[in-house]
Amino acid sequence: MTLRTEEFVVNMGPHHPSTHGVCRLLLTLDGERVKKVEPIIGYLHRAIEKICENRTYPQCIPILDRFEYVTAMSCNYVFSLAAERLAQIEVPERAEYLRVIMLELNRIASHLLFYGVTAMDIGAYTPFLYGLRERELIIDLFEMTCGQRLTYNYIRIGGVSQDIPPEFAPKCREAVRIIGEKMSDYEGLLNENPIWLARTKGIGILKPEDAIAWGVSGPVLRASGVKHDLRRDDPYSIYDRFDFDIPVQPNGDTFDRYIQRLDEIRESLKIITQALDGLEGLEDNTIKAKVSPNFKPPAGEVYARIENSRGELGVYVISDGSKKPLRVKARGGSYNQLQALPLMCHDVMVADLVAIFATLDVIMPEVDR
Repeated sequence: MTLRTEEFVVNMGPHHPSTHGVCRLLLTLDGERVKKVEPIIGYLHRAIEKICENRTYPQCIPILDRFEYVTAMSCNYVFSLAAERLAQIEVPERAEYLRVIMLELNRIASHLLFYGVTAMDIGAYTPFLYGLRERELIIDLFEMTCGQRLTYNYIRIGGVSQDIPPEFAPKCREAVRIIGEKMSDYEGLLNENPIWLARTKGIGILKPEDAIAWGVSGPVLRASGVKHDLRRDDPYSIYDRFDFDIPVQPNGDTFDRYIQRLDEIRESLKIITQALDGLEGLEDNTIKAKVSPNFKPPAGEVYARIENSRGELGVYVISDGSKKPLRVKARGGSYNQLQALPLMCHDVMVADLVAIFATLDVIMPEVDR
């Protein structure tokens, strides 16, 4: 007698702890084996772009803080960059250094959260405690600077809202030193763990040609072996002054997407150290260009893009010469990563799907914008 099985369809989410937000995955299963995944989005749509079109340019910045709240500094920056390009504003050098420091600190904080949450999704709880412990060092620096711990409204059109306090630089160097020393602990918890390796090696492979075809960017793209980073390939701010590498991984599997973030933390630590050194050598303490409170850029259009912790973060703005943007369109890396999920999940186990989804590091407000 032959045992006959048949496929069945189940919903994973939208309210499910492994989807990291209100994402619904429509799964076609044969027992515990995944035959098809269909991401269904739209449960969190908040019309952020349309809200921005009914606000002045400075008022858009705290709105976009909520677009990708794990690295809100990047959201502050990319909209400010678009407005500055429209109005041809030259940002003071000190403000550029401060921006780079904040962006890289926020990138590290995001990757530390990724490290802890991904490990916890796969069954390891201790890495979550380790990652959150060091992330607090960075969040404390943000709170010291602008009073906020998640949504900052710190980077403004023309510069930054305020200078760093005197105790910031030594505490930042101390945080960089501690995080650098802890990297071996992070890897020691997982890299030789046989359960971790069995759950991540060779699982959820994303081929480089597929990653490019689906518009995947950021750490997920580089984990598939594609050496593309906007800080080098389309430079902005003062990133061309710093010495740092663009790490890539050879296999594009779940393990490579995990280790890619750890490699990027090391490079961000290098950038922060160089930026702190450069900041100390500046004589001009100007932190913001002269921008009218009634800011009205000339009519035109611009697309500004930066390298965020989840890939390309871009904002397209059309100005009609008024104090409000005529059109705002945001692009986040999470959307494309999520659309590529079905490519990685054919014929894997349901538990593998959870691990694969975790290493995409999707933030749902960035998808349902």
